[in-house]
Amino acid sequence: MSLTASRAALRDRWPLLAVLALQIGLAYLLANTAFEDEALYLYAGHRELAFLLHHTPTYDSYASYFSGAPFLYPVLAALVDGALGLEGARALSLLFMLGATILVWMTARRLYGRQPAIVAAVLFGVSAPTLFLSRLATYDAMCVFLLAVALWLVVRLARANPAWVLCAAPVLVLAAATKYASALYLPTVVVAAALTVVAAGGSWARAAVRGGLLAAATVGLGWAALVAWPSLRQGLDQTTVNRATGAEPLANILRLSAVWGGWIAVLAVVGVVVAARSQSPDRPRLPGTLLAAALTVTASFATLYQAHLGTSVSLHKHVGFGLLFAAPVAGLGLASAARLNTARAVPGFALGVCVLLAFYANHAVTPMYGGWPDSSGEVSALRPLVGPGSNQRYLVEENEVPRYYLAARTEPYEWLTTYYFQYTTKSGTSLTGLPAYRAAIHDGYFNLVVLDYGPTAALDRQLKAALRADPAGYRLVASVPGRTSHGTQTYDIWQRVS
Repeated sequence: MSLTASRAALRDRWPLLAVLALQIGLAYLLANTAFEDEALYLYAGHRELAFLLHHTPTYDSYASYFSGAPFLYPVLAALVDGALGLEGARALSLLFMLGATILVWMTARRLYGRQPAIVAAVLFGVSAPTLFLSRLATYDAMCVFLLAVALWLVVRLARANPAWVLCAAPVLVLAAATKYASALYLPTVVVAAALTVVAAGGSWARAAVRGGLLAAATVGLGWAALVAWPSLRQGLDQTTVNRATGAEPLANILRLSAVWGGWIAVLAVVGVVVAARSQSPDRPRLPGTLLAAALTVTASFATLYQAHLGTSVSLHKHVGFGLLFAAPVAGLGLASAARLNTARAVPGFALGVCVLLAFYANHAVTPMYGGWPDSSGEVSALRPLVGPGSNQRYLVEENEVPRYYLAARTEPYEWLTTYYFQYTTKSGTSLTGLPAYRAAIHDGYFNLVVLDYGPTAALDRQLKAALRADPAGYRLVASVPGRTSHGTQTYDIWQRVS
């Protein structure tokens, strides 16, 4: 490429580079120790990797309860974590989300032009869900990136032979395998595969063939994957298909959805109106409107799914999946509202809105990222208390985090939890629940007991009473504070006396 061409390419793409720099800067304002899910997936990845390389037992059936295939993202992230630690694994997520922002730019540019693409990249790249996922070492960032790849492929190949759409099928299946809940968004890509053909001037028959090919290939590959790895079916059923429901008020789910992505959804609705009023010889009005509407409606999928489940757990992450599809249409809406044209740069109005939303997103995401405790004090206090030896047992309410940080000093089977426990007494009686914990404490079964009065707070208080009842058996060695954005959580660490 000549110097002149390089300069022209740089001038053309400098707004995208600025957005990516802003996304990186805002993401790295977020800091905390490992989240429970991060610790779980990275630890599982190391166990899966050890099994693949050395046939070391995992001591757990991750496929039975993970919301994605444990041999995909967890193994990839574990490789990075092994070389660069948690920050390296989080940087991997950032790279995935930067890639998604670039693909939003490319998709929007092909659909609506350069100016809407600039706005779409800003809206998506600095949204609260995007910033959150950019600093979270979980499945989500990889899955969003794969969905972005699939959407770009169907848009990019709209004028090509319909058979080329099959390139998107393995990407969609890989996205669904990475995180099962992403299957919710596969129909949108199929619909987009069909409508982009007609929007580009092709026939409805050609569109139907293209959409049908992609749907059939995706279903076929997905079925083949479940046949090849039947162990994934239990996790798919437990975490996605028949996930346990809650009773959280619908109003709260709607409010949180509005906080995390409502403004992009509103701008996307404006974009649908703009698409409906636009018409040119090579862009028929109806298919363009239907395409914009399909992408916009997708922004509501996470809210509808969580409302069906009656819970807002993970809503702040799942909203970001829908924003990926709505952002190009939102870019069209805001660009049109700002009266952009192909000969002008982004005017002050659009720039001001984007900057305002960036600050809003940072303000919204910071408390959420600090919502889990800083575990550095807990891990430091536990480090000298754990180590090699026979019959080491550590009862920790949320043991994923210390287990991850102390993996070099402990074994997976040494960690027990307050969510479920079965114990056989010296007389041979099998117990579960509170009686099992009390009997085990009475027998000095645990080397350490760590209570943080979180999800199993009621049980924790009963266990604390049992530990206090026999001071000759256990002693409180530390009460370690764990700072969060909404207060301080205390870890009470009890150690067996002898």
